[in-house]
Amino acid sequence: MLERPGHAVAPRVWEVGALCRAIADALEARFNPVAVRGEITGFSRASSGHCYFSIKDANGQLRCAMFRRAATLLDFSPRDGELVEVRGCLGVYEARGDLQFIVESMQRAGQGALFEQFLRLKAQLETEGLFDTARKRPLPLQPRGIGLVTSTGAAALHDVVTALRRRVPHIPVVLVPAQVQGAVAPASIIAALSKLYLLAQAGQAPGADLTQKPAIDVILLVRGGGSIEDLWAFNDERLARTIVQSPVPLISGVGHETDFTIADFCADLRAPTPTAAAELVAQPRDVWLGALALVAGRISDGVQRQLDARHQRLDQAAARLGRPSGLVARQQMQLARLAQRMHHGVLLKLQRLAQSQQALEANLPQKLQRHLVDQADRLDRAALRLELLDPRLVLQRGYALLTDPGGQAVTSVRQAQPGDALRATLADGTVDVTVGQPRLL
Repeated sequence: MLERPGHAVAPRVWEVGALCRAIADALEARFNPVAVRGEITGFSRASSGHCYFSIKDANGQLRCAMFRRAATLLDFSPRDGELVEVRGCLGVYEARGDLQFIVESMQRAGQGALFEQFLRLKAQLETEGLFDTARKRPLPLQPRGIGLVTSTGAAALHDVVTALRRRVPHIPVVLVPAQVQGAVAPASIIAALSKLYLLAQAGQAPGADLTQKPAIDVILLVRGGGSIEDLWAFNDERLARTIVQSPVPLISGVGHETDFTIADFCADLRAPTPTAAAELVAQPRDVWLGALALVAGRISDGVQRQLDARHQRLDQAAARLGRPSGLVARQQMQLARLAQRMHHGVLLKLQRLAQSQQALEANLPQKLQRHLVDQADRLDRAALRLELLDPRLVLQRGYALLTDPGGQAVTSVRQAQPGDALRATLADGTVDVTVGQPRLL
């Protein structure tokens, strides 16, 4: 600041951004890191994964932002009205000049020890196989009776009864009340479930009398929402082991959709709310009546088709039995048709043979003359070939045929010795010759 004689000290003029940064630096140096406890209000999760909300108490409110990286580490789903402890850094959002708390971690306030105990028990029971999906049973499509365990003063009872009365008023419901909150709640719930187990086992026994007590085919264990302390009875180890011993499928509908208890993992099926649990075992009566009407219509159509087919066969059999002469007449007509076809076939074959004979007779002189001409030609060609082979034709060209006294042809000088008498056959006669000294060529 500048001092002027006779004037007050003038304040420094800041740029808005520079002032925001200076305030942010002061907060960083003075407070951070910091932890705050308060109640969540205005919670929202953006498509980017960042979370924006405020925490408040009776005396103040603070804007908060939790970026996606930190939000992915949450082990629960925050909601308005929930008391939490957040850790992070104070800062100034310079674009608006707002004080903002950047949250790095969040946990429910006052439940850390309970939550750790919940996780330990969950891990233990999971290792023992109590949560194994292989042992989970499907729900019956149309239960003969429904067992219900809840508090008589809870809103969950009203919700379940309303849903069942609206959807399946014909299915009996056996209510065994129990305390669902407080130190005695686990034992009370276990006792109620044990009573329903006895009823379910009795109803499943062969020859059971169901006129006095309805058969229990499914059990609902329900309670409305609340804090982890309110729902802690459903995280009891004894209750978990009792649930897995249920002789019939058991549905857990405890709390709201974001609430999870050990009972939910042990049950055959978890419902997000008590009303949803009731709806899972209560297909609307109108749906079953419609399906029944559809099946009845198909059966009626099938029976009618079968009756029509049988009537037709009966009419045909009656027609055949009532007029045997008609059957004989049809057979005679069939025989006459076959005889006519055979007669016509024979006549046609004879006509074809006669036509073939006539054709042969007409063509015989021509074929015979052609055959004689062909044979004469063959004879002339053979005579010509024979004539060409006549040795006299060769002799006429100045050659002679030498034979020894035995008439054997002499074809080599080695066959003639000096002084041998040979005969030379010429074109016009024979000449006797005497062999001189032979000479080889």
